[in-house]
Amino acid sequence: MEKNNLLKAIPKVDKFIEHSDFKDLSRTVLLPLIREQFEILRTRLLKDEIDSIDEDNLCHSILAKYNDIMTPSLQKVINATGVIVHTNLGRSLINPESFDKAKEIATSYNNLEYDLDKGKRGERYSHLSSLFTKLLDCEDVLVVNNNASAVFLILNTFAKRKEVIVSRGELVEIGGSFRIPEVMKNSGAKLVEVGATNKTHLCDYEDNITPRAKMLMKVHKSNYSIEGFSSEVEFKEIAKLAKEKGLIDYFDLGSAHLVDLPYGLAHSEPSLHEIIKDNPSLLSFSGDKLFGSVQAGIIVGKKELIAKLKKNQLLRILRVDKLTLSILTQDIQSMLLDKYEDLPTLGMLYKTTDVLKENAQLLMSEVKDLVNCEIIDTTTLIGGGSTPNKKIPSIAMTIALNNYSPNKTQRLFREKNIIGRIEDGKFLLDFRTIDVNDIQYLTQSIKCLATS
Repeated sequence: MEKNNLLKAIPKVDKFIEHSDFKDLSRTVLLPLIREQFEILRTRLLKDEIDSIDEDNLCHSILAKYNDIMTPSLQKVINATGVIVHTNLGRSLINPESFDKAKEIATSYNNLEYDLDKGKRGERYSHLSSLFTKLLDCEDVLVVNNNASAVFLILNTFAKRKEVIVSRGELVEIGGSFRIPEVMKNSGAKLVEVGATNKTHLCDYEDNITPRAKMLMKVHKSNYSIEGFSSEVEFKEIAKLAKEKGLIDYFDLGSAHLVDLPYGLAHSEPSLHEIIKDNPSLLSFSGDKLFGSVQAGIIVGKKELIAKLKKNQLLRILRVDKLTLSILTQDIQSMLLDKYEDLPTLGMLYKTTDVLKENAQLLMSEVKDLVNCEIIDTTTLIGGGSTPNKKIPSIAMTIALNNYSPNKTQRLFREKNIIGRIEDGKFLLDFRTIDVNDIQYLTQSIKCLATS
């Protein structure tokens, strides 16, 4: 067929989009894809790269691109790294029962900001305050969308154009290159660094208090540790000094936990109950991570200070929605009933290695005839900016797949949405973070990979 005739044979877009293969698909997504493919087809015809038009291949190509766009990029993965609070894999898991109850509330009208007793506008934070004050024995609570927001809101409310005194050894950087000094700067507060990187004394705080000072702040070193010739000032001493000088004491705790940590970690980080005994003016921490609930920034402290935070116009930007409030409410109730096993993150942390070994043996029994595998003792990290450099015991299964390199094996598993890790030159699946209900999928995936 002559070139001009071939060009004329390119289908009309408005007719081609009615093809039966495109039935019930989004025309908004399809139209630019069809136009793009037709332009490529036209260019190839003009360059004599092709001498015919294959509508079936054209449809197939367009459908492939359509599916790439319409397939959600946010997907479920199996975390087989062993890192419980994995920042890149969604951090803490949500309790399914809490989520189901939240779903019931979120998919219907609810009293988010309506007082059922008074029959008028209410406050969204009231749904949590009574539970939280009982759980933590604090005066009041405020919840924002994450702990970084909590830090920003506190500094902006109480220390804008004022001085905040912080130990030089606590100027942390969290994930994504967000740094405490930059957060302070953007909040309007002026950072006053005291002490040395490795040593800070109480007198360093006291000697730097000026008439412009508003707050003494302690930042928990959640993702690193300073060892050797080092010392830091305990929060209770900072809080005492702040009260003596008429300043606000504030502890940015980051990752917080309520119950004693297992595997010898009980004294590595103070629990919330221990810190509350020091009567902090303000304290903030993450709602997920080791606390075990949904992502949020939780601020507890003096009632008059929380009241001032609520009046800051920024709260409108940083507030949480009905889903977060509902999930937190359900999880706090579980904590008040000492049902910590209902919280998946804590359940994984407290699971014994005997149980992990049982799960590993269950998988191994299904795939040992297809791949070279071995159950080993290993260690892992809690992750998520908690207990830095502290490892906990775990059980893993090494897998050698078709003589592939560990890197290739890791990539092939990743294509199945299974995220493992390489240790000592071997690819392995760590059962500290593998749910027993995912073993069937792991079995099917390994069988598929081994026979492909």
